[in-house]
Amino acid sequence: MELAYYSDYAVRLVNSEEPARGTDTLTSVEAVRELFGANASAARRATDADVTRFRSVRARLRAVFQAADEGDETRAVDLLNALLLEFPVSPQISGHDHRDDDGRPLWHMHLADHPSNATAGYAAIAAMGLAFHLTEYGVDRLGLCEATPCRNAYLDTSTNRSRRYCSDRCATRANVAAYRARKRLEADRSAKTGLAAESAQRSTASGER
Repeated sequence: MELAYYSDYAVRLVNSEEPARGTDTLTSVEAVRELFGANASAARRATDADVTRFRSVRARLRAVFQAADEGDETRAVDLLNALLLEFPVSPQISGHDHRDDDGRPLWHMHLADHPSNATAGYAAIAAMGLAFHLTEYGVDRLGLCEATPCRNAYLDTSTNRSRRYCSDRCATRANVAAYRARKRLEADRSAKTGLAAESAQRSTASGER
């Protein structure tokens, strides 16, 4: 089963909003359909009513990432379990699109998509994908970008669990900001050291007189 593919459903939905920046791209049925990516048949079922439903699921998925980011594993699992119970999936064995060199099907697990509405289908796939990722790699592999004010969700797939940012752009911006902060601190310290030295010299000169 393509775990990265399914868990990315959750990341895409969560990152359709950036609360700290006050931006939200999930404002129309077209935006909902775009979240499905290549899954065009599922996207076609989306209606205007799904905009509000998708926003509700998005808030709950962000809460999972938030709990994981804060190190609260139990809360993250509980929140995700609640989504899994509300939006169950139907796993099926598939192989119609994948063949080996002899033309035989390459059987693999697939999450069937036949829910009552577009939101239920998307939520089921996103929650199950995230659950697989969490149980396979650990809760600490779910994170929120440390670059202010981003806070986008990401899945850490690094070999040493070192990821802290959602993208190279945010990592670069954070590193530049940290570098400038260090330079300002060094400049402040140098200025204070210089003032202290001048003060000491004046005191010495005053004492000699």
